Amino acid sequence: MTGLRVLMTLDAVGGVWRYALDLAMGLHSRGVQVVLAGLGPEPSSQQRAEAQAVGPLEWGSAPLDWMSVGPGDLAPVGAWIDRLAVDHKVDLLHLNLPTQAVGLTCGLPVLTMSHSCLASWFDAVRGTGVPPEMDWNRSLTAQGLAAADLLVVPSQAQGRAVARLYPDLPPVAVVHNSSQAALPLGPRRAEVTAVGRWWDDGKNGAVLDAAAARSAWPVTMIGATQGPNGAGIALNHARSLGPMSHNRTLDHVCRTGIFCAPSIYEPFGLAILEAARAATPLVLADIPTFRELWQDAAVFFDPRDPDALAAALDTLAQDPQARAQLGQAACRQAERYAPQHQTAAMLRLYGSLVAQRASARTATG
Repeated sequence: MTGLRVLMTLDAVGGVWRYALDLAMGLHSRGVQVVLAGLGPEPSSQQRAEAQAVGPLEWGSAPLDWMSVGPGDLAPVGAWIDRLAVDHKVDLLHLNLPTQAVGLTCGLPVLTMSHSCLASWFDAVRGTGVPPEMDWNRSLTAQGLAAADLLVVPSQAQGRAVARLYPDLPPVAVVHNSSQAALPLGPRRAEVTAVGRWWDDGKNGAVLDAAAARSAWPVTMIGATQGPNGAGIALNHARSLGPMSHNRTLDHVCRTGIFCAPSIYEPFGLAILEAARAATPLVLADIPTFRELWQDAAVFFDPRDPDALAAALDTLAQDPQARAQLGQAACRQAERYAPQHQTAAMLRLYGSLVAQRASARTATG
Protein backbone atom coordinates (compact mmCIF):
# COMPACT_ATOMS: atom_id res chain seq x y z
CA MET A 1 0.00 0.00 0.00
CA THR A 2 2.95 2.36 -0.50
CA GLY A 3 1.72 5.71 -1.79
CA LEU A 4 -1.72 5.44 -0.15
CA ARG A 5 -3.02 8.75 1.21
CA VAL A 6 -5.27 8.66 4.27
CA LEU A 7 -7.14 11.48 5.97
CA MET A 8 -7.36 10.73 9.71
CA THR A 9 -9.41 12.80 12.15
CA LEU A 10 -8.30 13.38 15.73
CA ASP A 11 -8.71 15.69 18.71
CA ALA A 12 -6.32 17.20 21.24
CA VAL A 13 -8.36 16.45 24.37
CA GLY A 14 -7.91 12.77 25.21
CA GLY A 15 -6.42 9.44 24.20
CA VAL A 16 -7.39 9.77 20.53
CA TRP A 17 -4.48 12.20 20.10
CA ARG A 18 -1.93 9.60 21.19
CA TYR A 19 -3.69 6.84 19.24
CA ALA A 20 -3.75 8.84 16.02
CA LEU A 21 -0.15 10.03 16.16
CA ASP A 22 1.27 6.62 17.06
CA LEU A 23 -0.71 4.96 14.27
CA ALA A 24 0.20 7.70 11.79
CA MET A 25 3.89 7.21 12.58
CA GLY A 26 3.57 3.47 12.00
CA LEU A 27 1.76 4.03 8.71
CA HIS A 28 4.32 6.62 7.61
CA SER A 29 7.09 4.03 8.12
CA ARG A 30 5.22 1.77 5.68
CA GLY A 31 4.95 4.42 2.98
CA VAL A 32 1.44 5.68 3.77
CA GLN A 33 0.90 9.44 3.78
CA VAL A 34 -1.41 10.59 6.58
CA VAL A 35 -3.20 13.94 6.65
CA LEU A 36 -4.30 14.76 10.21
CA ALA A 37 -7.59 16.66 10.53
CA GLY A 38 -8.44 17.93 14.01
CA LEU A 39 -11.64 19.22 15.58
CA GLY A 40 -12.48 20.52 19.02
CA PRO A 41 -10.20 22.54 21.34
CA GLU A 42 -7.01 23.72 19.64
CA PRO A 43 -3.84 21.69 20.25
CA SER A 44 -0.99 23.18 22.24
CA SER A 45 2.07 24.42 20.39
CA GLN A 46 3.89 21.26 21.52
CA GLN A 47 1.08 19.04 20.22
CA ARG A 48 0.94 20.93 16.94
CA ALA A 49 4.68 20.49 16.40
CA GLU A 50 4.44 16.78 17.22
CA ALA A 51 1.65 16.28 14.70
CA GLN A 52 3.31 18.29 11.94
CA ALA A 53 6.40 16.10 12.27
CA VAL A 54 4.22 13.19 11.08
CA GLY A 55 2.29 14.86 8.27
CA PRO A 56 0.09 17.81 7.29
CA LEU A 57 -2.19 19.06 10.09
CA GLU A 58 -5.50 20.81 9.44
CA TRP A 59 -7.74 22.14 12.22
CA GLY A 60 -11.45 22.85 11.87
CA SER A 61 -13.70 25.17 13.82
CA ALA A 62 -16.48 22.69 14.74
CA PRO A 63 -16.61 21.15 18.24
CA LEU A 64 -16.39 17.48 19.09
CA ASP A 65 -19.75 15.75 19.23
CA TRP A 66 -19.64 15.19 23.02
CA MET A 67 -18.90 18.90 23.55
CA SER A 68 -21.76 20.06 21.27
CA VAL A 69 -25.12 21.47 22.29
CA GLY A 70 -26.97 19.91 19.37
CA PRO A 71 -26.59 18.49 15.87
CA GLY A 72 -26.46 21.96 14.35
CA ASP A 73 -23.00 22.45 15.86
CA LEU A 74 -21.74 19.54 13.76
CA ALA A 75 -23.48 20.43 10.50
CA PRO A 76 -20.28 21.88 8.90
CA VAL A 77 -18.14 18.81 9.63
CA GLY A 78 -19.06 16.70 6.59
CA ALA A 79 -18.41 19.48 4.09
CA TRP A 80 -15.11 20.32 5.81
CA ILE A 81 -13.90 16.72 5.58
CA ASP A 82 -15.07 16.51 1.95
CA ARG A 83 -13.05 19.62 1.09
CA LEU A 84 -9.91 18.34 2.81
CA ALA A 85 -10.25 15.00 1.04
CA VAL A 86 -10.27 16.76 -2.33
CA ASP A 87 -7.54 19.27 -1.45
CA HIS A 88 -5.17 16.56 -0.23
CA LYS A 89 -6.17 13.97 -2.86
CA VAL A 90 -6.65 11.22 -0.28
CA ASP A 91 -7.75 7.66 -1.03
CA LEU A 92 -9.55 6.83 2.22
CA LEU A 93 -11.08 8.43 5.32
CA HIS A 94 -10.19 7.16 8.80
CA LEU A 95 -12.62 8.87 11.16
CA ASN A 96 -12.08 8.65 14.90
CA LEU A 97 -15.67 9.68 15.69
CA PRO A 98 -18.57 7.97 13.89
CA THR A 99 -20.62 11.20 13.78
CA GLN A 100 -18.00 12.59 11.40
CA ALA A 101 -19.26 10.19 8.69
CA VAL A 102 -22.65 11.94 8.52
CA GLY A 103 -23.24 14.04 5.40
CA LEU A 104 -20.12 13.07 3.44
CA THR A 105 -20.38 13.29 -0.35
CA CYS A 106 -16.77 12.66 -1.49
CA GLY A 107 -17.45 9.00 -2.33
CA LEU A 108 -14.31 7.70 -0.63
CA PRO A 109 -14.14 4.55 1.51
CA VAL A 110 -14.91 5.37 5.16
CA LEU A 111 -13.43 3.53 8.14
CA THR A 112 -14.71 4.76 11.49
CA MET A 113 -13.45 3.92 14.96
CA SER A 114 -15.44 3.48 18.15
CA HIS A 115 -12.93 4.50 20.80
CA SER A 116 -15.94 5.23 23.02
CA CYS A 117 -19.47 6.53 22.61
CA LEU A 118 -22.07 8.31 24.69
CA ALA A 119 -24.57 5.44 24.63
CA SER A 120 -22.08 2.79 25.77
CA TRP A 121 -20.73 5.21 28.41
CA PHE A 122 -24.18 5.74 29.92
CA ASP A 123 -24.88 2.02 29.73
CA ALA A 124 -21.70 1.13 31.65
CA VAL A 125 -21.46 4.07 34.06
CA ARG A 126 -25.06 4.99 34.79
CA GLY A 127 -26.81 1.76 33.81
CA THR A 128 -29.27 3.81 31.74
CA GLY A 129 -29.89 4.93 28.20
CA VAL A 130 -28.79 8.33 26.94
CA PRO A 131 -30.84 11.14 28.54
CA PRO A 132 -33.50 12.60 26.22
CA GLU A 133 -31.66 15.91 25.87
CA MET A 134 -28.60 14.04 24.57
CA ASP A 135 -30.38 11.51 22.37
CA TRP A 136 -29.52 13.55 19.27
CA ASN A 137 -25.90 12.42 19.83
CA ARG A 138 -26.88 8.75 19.92
CA SER A 139 -28.98 9.23 16.79
CA LEU A 140 -26.16 10.99 14.94
CA THR A 141 -23.71 8.27 15.99
CA ALA A 142 -26.11 5.66 14.61
CA GLN A 143 -26.28 7.54 11.30
CA GLY A 144 -22.50 7.74 11.09
CA LEU A 145 -22.06 4.04 11.84
CA ALA A 146 -24.62 3.13 9.19
CA ALA A 147 -22.87 5.38 6.64
CA ALA A 148 -19.40 3.86 7.19
CA ASP A 149 -17.93 0.99 5.18
CA LEU A 150 -16.16 -0.51 8.19
CA LEU A 151 -16.21 -0.10 11.98
CA VAL A 152 -13.00 -0.77 13.91
CA VAL A 153 -13.02 -1.28 17.68
CA PRO A 154 -9.99 -1.60 20.00
CA SER A 155 -11.40 -4.57 21.94
CA GLN A 156 -14.01 -7.26 21.57
CA ALA A 157 -15.74 -5.85 24.65
CA GLN A 158 -16.28 -2.52 22.92
CA GLY A 159 -17.49 -4.31 19.81
CA ARG A 160 -20.11 -6.18 21.83
CA ALA A 161 -21.23 -2.99 23.57
CA VAL A 162 -21.67 -1.11 20.30
CA ALA A 163 -23.46 -4.03 18.60
CA ARG A 164 -25.91 -4.21 21.51
CA LEU A 165 -26.76 -0.52 21.27
CA TYR A 166 -26.65 0.13 17.51
CA PRO A 167 -28.40 -2.47 15.34
CA ASP A 168 -27.45 -1.06 11.90
CA LEU A 169 -23.68 -1.58 11.76
CA PRO A 170 -21.21 -2.05 8.92
CA PRO A 171 -18.74 -4.96 9.15
CA VAL A 172 -16.79 -4.82 12.43
CA ALA A 173 -13.06 -5.52 12.92
CA VAL A 174 -11.07 -5.61 16.17
CA VAL A 175 -7.66 -3.93 16.00
CA HIS A 176 -5.95 -3.43 19.33
CA ASN A 177 -4.35 -0.11 20.13
CA SER A 178 -0.59 0.06 20.54
CA SER A 179 2.18 2.14 22.09
CA GLN A 180 5.63 2.91 20.75
CA ALA A 181 6.82 5.63 23.13
CA ALA A 182 10.35 5.30 24.50
CA LEU A 183 10.27 4.14 28.11
CA PRO A 184 12.38 6.03 30.70
CA LEU A 185 13.10 3.08 33.00
CA GLY A 186 14.60 3.60 36.46
CA PRO A 187 14.31 2.78 40.18
CA ARG A 188 10.79 2.12 41.45
CA ARG A 189 9.05 4.24 44.07
CA ALA A 190 6.82 2.89 46.85
CA GLU A 191 3.81 4.54 45.26
CA VAL A 192 0.60 3.77 43.37
CA THR A 193 0.07 5.77 40.17
CA ALA A 194 -3.03 6.19 38.01
CA VAL A 195 -3.60 8.21 34.84
CA GLY A 196 -6.91 9.47 33.48
CA ARG A 197 -9.32 12.29 32.72
CA TRP A 198 -10.57 12.24 36.30
CA TRP A 199 -13.46 14.62 35.65
CA ASP A 200 -15.02 11.77 33.64
CA ASP A 201 -17.07 9.57 35.99
CA GLY A 202 -16.27 6.60 33.77
CA LYS A 203 -12.66 6.79 35.01
CA ASN A 204 -13.99 6.14 38.54
CA GLY A 205 -11.60 8.53 40.26
CA ALA A 206 -13.78 8.84 43.37
CA VAL A 207 -13.30 5.15 44.24
CA LEU A 208 -9.52 5.40 43.85
CA ASP A 209 -9.46 8.57 45.94
CA ALA A 210 -11.44 6.82 48.68
CA ALA A 211 -9.09 3.83 48.54
CA ALA A 212 -6.13 6.20 48.90
CA ALA A 213 -7.33 7.05 52.41
CA ARG A 214 -6.84 3.37 53.38
CA SER A 215 -3.81 2.48 51.23
CA ALA A 216 -0.43 1.90 52.83
CA TRP A 217 1.33 3.38 49.81
CA PRO A 218 0.55 6.93 48.69
CA VAL A 219 -1.62 7.23 45.58
CA THR A 220 -0.78 9.72 42.83
CA MET A 221 -3.38 10.58 40.18
CA ILE A 222 -2.13 12.19 36.95
CA GLY A 223 -4.64 13.95 34.71
CA ALA A 224 -7.17 16.75 34.62
CA THR A 225 -9.76 17.01 37.40
CA GLN A 226 -11.78 19.67 35.56
CA GLY A 227 -13.14 18.90 32.11
CA PRO A 228 -13.84 21.13 29.09
CA ASN A 229 -17.53 20.23 29.44
CA GLY A 230 -17.78 21.62 32.98
CA ALA A 231 -17.53 18.27 34.80
CA GLY A 232 -15.10 17.99 37.71
CA ILE A 233 -13.96 15.99 40.71
CA ALA A 234 -12.43 16.93 44.08
CA LEU A 235 -9.63 14.61 45.25
CA ASN A 236 -9.32 14.52 49.03
CA HIS A 237 -6.88 11.68 49.74
CA ALA A 238 -4.81 11.01 46.62
CA ARG A 239 -2.10 13.38 45.44
CA SER A 240 -3.18 15.11 42.24
CA LEU A 241 -0.49 16.13 39.77
CA GLY A 242 -3.00 17.45 37.24
CA PRO A 243 -2.44 17.15 33.50
CA MET A 244 1.14 16.47 32.44
CA SER A 245 2.94 16.07 29.13
CA HIS A 246 3.09 12.57 27.71
CA ASN A 247 6.82 12.32 28.38
CA ARG A 248 6.48 13.40 32.02
CA THR A 249 3.56 11.03 32.51
CA LEU A 250 5.59 8.15 31.09
CA ASP A 251 8.48 9.00 33.38
CA HIS A 252 6.20 8.75 36.39
CA VAL A 253 4.39 5.60 35.25
CA CYS A 254 7.62 3.75 34.48
CA ARG A 255 9.06 4.44 37.94
CA THR A 256 6.02 3.76 40.10
CA GLY A 257 5.68 0.60 42.17
CA ILE A 258 2.08 -0.18 41.13
CA PHE A 259 -0.13 1.12 38.33
CA CYS A 260 -3.88 1.24 38.97
CA ALA A 261 -6.75 1.70 36.51
CA PRO A 262 -10.10 1.95 38.35
CA SER A 263 -12.26 2.69 35.30
CA ILE A 264 -15.85 1.53 35.07
CA TYR A 265 -15.85 2.32 31.33
CA GLU A 266 -12.78 1.84 29.16
CA PRO A 267 -12.81 0.49 25.59
CA PHE A 268 -9.01 -0.10 25.71
CA GLY A 269 -6.74 1.90 28.06
CA LEU A 270 -3.50 3.19 26.52
CA ALA A 271 -1.98 4.22 29.86
CA ILE A 272 -2.28 0.63 31.07
CA LEU A 273 -0.41 -0.59 27.99
CA GLU A 274 2.37 1.94 28.58
CA ALA A 275 2.69 0.81 32.21
CA ALA A 276 2.70 -2.84 31.16
CA ARG A 277 5.45 -2.26 28.60
CA ALA A 278 7.58 -0.97 31.48
CA ALA A 279 6.84 -4.15 33.51
CA THR A 280 4.85 -2.17 36.06
CA PRO A 281 2.49 -4.43 38.06
CA LEU A 282 -1.15 -3.73 37.22
CA VAL A 283 -4.16 -3.45 39.53
CA LEU A 284 -7.24 -3.12 37.33
CA ALA A 285 -10.98 -2.75 37.69
CA ASP A 286 -12.78 -6.01 36.96
CA ILE A 287 -14.54 -4.95 33.76
CA PRO A 288 -14.89 -6.91 30.49
CA THR A 289 -12.30 -4.87 28.57
CA PHE A 290 -9.55 -5.34 31.14
CA ARG A 291 -10.31 -9.03 31.61
CA GLU A 292 -10.11 -9.52 27.85
CA LEU A 293 -6.82 -7.68 27.41
CA TRP A 294 -4.95 -8.44 30.66
CA GLN A 295 -6.29 -11.77 31.99
CA ASP A 296 -3.56 -13.55 34.03
CA ALA A 297 -1.36 -10.42 33.83
CA ALA A 298 -3.02 -8.20 36.47
CA VAL A 299 -4.78 -8.14 39.83
CA PHE A 300 -8.50 -7.35 39.46
CA PHE A 301 -10.86 -5.70 41.94
CA ASP A 302 -14.52 -4.73 42.20
CA PRO A 303 -14.56 -1.17 40.79
CA ARG A 304 -17.43 -0.14 43.09
CA ASP A 305 -15.62 -1.15 46.30
CA PRO A 306 -12.87 1.18 47.67
CA ASP A 307 -12.04 -1.30 50.45
CA ALA A 308 -11.44 -4.08 47.93
CA LEU A 309 -9.16 -1.78 45.95
CA ALA A 310 -7.20 -0.72 49.03
CA ALA A 311 -6.79 -4.37 50.07
CA ALA A 312 -5.53 -5.34 46.59
CA LEU A 313 -3.03 -2.47 46.59
CA ASP A 314 -1.77 -3.27 50.10
CA THR A 315 -1.38 -7.00 49.40
CA LEU A 316 0.77 -6.23 46.36
CA ALA A 317 2.70 -3.45 48.11
CA GLN A 318 3.80 -5.92 50.80
CA ASP A 319 5.07 -8.54 48.33
CA PRO A 320 8.00 -7.44 46.12
CA GLN A 321 8.29 -10.88 44.52
CA ALA A 322 4.63 -10.81 43.48
CA ARG A 323 5.10 -7.31 42.06
CA ALA A 324 8.09 -8.43 39.99
CA GLN A 325 6.28 -11.50 38.65
CA LEU A 326 3.13 -9.53 37.85
CA GLY A 327 5.12 -6.81 36.12
CA GLN A 328 6.86 -9.36 33.91
CA ALA A 329 3.53 -10.99 33.05
CA ALA A 330 2.15 -7.59 32.04
CA CYS A 331 5.22 -6.89 29.92
CA ARG A 332 4.85 -10.20 28.07
CA GLN A 333 1.16 -9.54 27.47
CA ALA A 334 1.95 -6.05 26.15
CA GLU A 335 3.92 -7.63 23.29
CA ARG A 336 0.57 -8.67 21.78
CA TYR A 337 -0.25 -4.98 21.33
CA ALA A 338 2.96 -3.96 19.58
CA PRO A 339 2.82 -1.15 16.96
CA GLN A 340 3.78 -3.42 14.07
CA HIS A 341 0.71 -5.58 14.69
CA GLN A 342 -1.62 -2.57 14.71
CA THR A 343 -0.01 -1.03 11.62
CA ALA A 344 -0.17 -4.28 9.66
CA ALA A 345 -3.82 -4.84 10.61
CA MET A 346 -4.86 -1.33 9.62
CA LEU A 347 -2.99 -1.58 6.32
CA ARG A 348 -4.87 -4.77 5.49
CA LEU A 349 -8.19 -3.09 6.24
CA TYR A 350 -7.28 0.05 4.26
CA GLY A 351 -6.21 -2.06 1.28
CA SER A 352 -9.40 -4.09 1.38
CA LEU A 353 -11.61 -1.00 1.50
CA VAL A 354 -9.80 0.73 -1.37
CA ALA A 355 -9.91 -2.44 -3.49
CA GLN A 356 -13.63 -2.93 -2.80
CA ARG A 357 -14.42 0.65 -3.82
CA ALA A 358 -12.34 0.31 -7.00
CA SER A 359 -14.15 -2.94 -7.90
CA ALA A 360 -17.53 -1.31 -7.31
CA ARG A 361 -16.63 1.57 -9.60
CA THR A 362 -15.45 -0.83 -12.31
CA ALA A 363 -18.65 -2.87 -12.04
CA THR A 364 -20.82 0.24 -12.48
CA GLY A 365 -18.88 1.40 -15.52
